[in-house]
Amino acid sequence: MSVDNRYRHLSFEKFCDVYKELLAGNGISPHLFRSLHYKLENEVYDAGDYFMLTRDEEEDHLKAVASCEDGIRVSDANAIFLIDHAWTYRIRSARQQLCEIPGLLPRIAEIMGFSVHGEVFNADDDIVNEVMRKLWKYSQTYTINDAPTEEKTPVWYVMDEFGSRVRHSDHPTVAIVPFFYQPTQTPYSLMWLLEDLDCGDEATRDYANWEKDSLLRKCKLLPWQPEDLTHVSTESVYFPDKKYEDRYKFSKETMPDDECGEVAGKTRLKLYMPIYSELLTNVMNFELVEEPAEADVIFTEQRIKDFKKYSQECPNVWLNQFPCEQLLSCKDFFIDIGRRSSSNDTAPPWLPVSFDLQTEFPQFLSYFQHNAASKLDQNCWICKPWSLSRALGIHVSNSLDEIVRLRETNIPMVACKYIEDPVLIRCGDEAPAVKFDIKFVLLVTSFRPLKVHCWEGFTVRCANKGFALNNFDDYEQHFTIMPYGGFNSNFDWMDPDEFIERFQTQHEDTKWEDVVKNIYKCINAFMKSSVARPIPFGVGQYSRSRAIYSADVMLEWKTNEETGTRYMQPKLLEFNFLPSLARTCQISPSFLNDALKFLFMGDEASAIVDISDF
Repeated sequence: MSVDNRYRHLSFEKFCDVYKELLAGNGISPHLFRSLHYKLENEVYDAGDYFMLTRDEEEDHLKAVASCEDGIRVSDANAIFLIDHAWTYRIRSARQQLCEIPGLLPRIAEIMGFSVHGEVFNADDDIVNEVMRKLWKYSQTYTINDAPTEEKTPVWYVMDEFGSRVRHSDHPTVAIVPFFYQPTQTPYSLMWLLEDLDCGDEATRDYANWEKDSLLRKCKLLPWQPEDLTHVSTESVYFPDKKYEDRYKFSKETMPDDECGEVAGKTRLKLYMPIYSELLTNVMNFELVEEPAEADVIFTEQRIKDFKKYSQECPNVWLNQFPCEQLLSCKDFFIDIGRRSSSNDTAPPWLPVSFDLQTEFPQFLSYFQHNAASKLDQNCWICKPWSLSRALGIHVSNSLDEIVRLRETNIPMVACKYIEDPVLIRCGDEAPAVKFDIKFVLLVTSFRPLKVHCWEGFTVRCANKGFALNNFDDYEQHFTIMPYGGFNSNFDWMDPDEFIERFQTQHEDTKWEDVVKNIYKCINAFMKSSVARPIPFGVGQYSRSRAIYSADVMLEWKTNEETGTRYMQPKLLEFNFLPSLARTCQISPSFLNDALKFLFMGDEASAIVDISDF
């Protein structure tokens, strides 16, 4: 990354203007600012002048201790230190980097306490697996805004040989935080004293990041201090109403005055459509306009918030969104709405066992430990950010250490039970059996009463590599959307007819039409649950609203306990607002025209099925 020479060096005064609030917010005293500025500008790593590494004979582990004969004092203006990062990585590329970057694997292994011999390594080598397993005890994280979406993305790093030897203590003597120095585009960690150190005193930090709650503290320290949490209840509870109310308040949505009369029928509508307009194959029924104020239909990916204003000032304008519809696509609310669809205390069979890692962290860890003890499966989970899209920030893991540490990214996540026995498909005679998911496009004309239709021409997405319950960091093996992972698809997305033919050939005992009916039932059950309560606890209604959503579905093999026969259970993974329609229109070029005429003009279409009563 190039550095703008205008900002290559900062004066101390400018440095303070830019960084004083950030530094103070981390607890760094102003008396350290000048020394920190000097060290950053001149890349001074002088921790070795004040500390040394020595072996703890009892624990057979290196530790960092003060080496100055007179000790180190908190009041010392020089007592702040730069720590280099030995390795900065993203999880999906970590294994590849360890194998390909010369000298990286031996260095990281040495930091972890074991030696490596050799120069060429394969991704499945035992030493690579061991480093990947122990990585979560040594990694730290910060987040960056990823271009071009500006969505927050976690970056992980391992501190150098000194920083990685600063051990945990409930009574720490130093603090360490990540710090990115913009003028040189360099990431560091900053270390400073919390109390005076005499010669030989150990430098320790709090791995739980100052967590005060005793139970959460135990949870956060699990990678380093194993703890039996099976006494904690694993029961998931419904979100409190306040969580819904806070979301509604934060969104700043207003509800419509839904007293609109009937709109006079038109044979041609003015359409404001800044996205997907290139997918229209016939504009006979629509005139594209440049400004929303000119439109009869506003079809936009930008969130509409002021429904009240639209209902009062332009009551005849159609919108492609419903009030409070974000409840469907936010993964935490998706889970809660799914749980509420069940008539008893158990989650419906189409919803994977799921936990909100922000509010149900101890419950999840207890469930994980119970499940590990039962040895019924490989205890694998998929962790998803609440609101990121395009597979950003999603991780598959059966490592408790990894899942605990993922929570430190401050990107709220849910943990869902990974489908360990998915229905697989072979995309060619010699092709491996791969996992797949199915995207169903939904057209909603009303939520109250519920009127949901589904386009029959679903899309199928396949993984690149044969499925196996290993190498969970291998994107091509465990994910189905290759472009989002930076990969080309080995298998072109199948059109529905080809998929059905292959499915019936490979799974002769199951009729695809029965599977589809069951999927429709699952989708409809979720949609009904989404309107079981009034706003802001459910999706709202507006007579001028219409919308396109998608539901992502996988199929899991289950066994009937009474008969012992296997059957396919649909699993509803997530809902998305205004999904990508490019592939849909490749399969059915007239789809977007048909969908818009159906939604905003009331025209029927043979490929659009009413699933409201399934």
